[in-house]
Amino acid sequence: MDVLYFAWVRERIGLPKEKVETSAATVAELVEELKAREERYEAAFADLSALRVAIDQELTEFDAALDGAREVAFFPPMTGG
Repeated sequence: MDVLYFAWVRERIGLPKEKVETSAATVAELVEELKAREERYEAAFADLSALRVAIDQELTEFDAALDGAREVAFFPPMTGG
């Protein structure tokens, strides 16, 4: 699946997007797999309360299932004005 990173998440990881092979059943499990890769992922996902996630462009929660997902995106909460 494609994993996309936006704003400071992209800056910490150093990539805007990557293809990921995963056995994770949920977003939270995917995050744990990513954190185990390298320190930069650990830094990006250190505080999940500071992140939002979308599966196939639908805002969701970290306990959401990844069944059939083609894309997962991580980004900070948005502020409007």
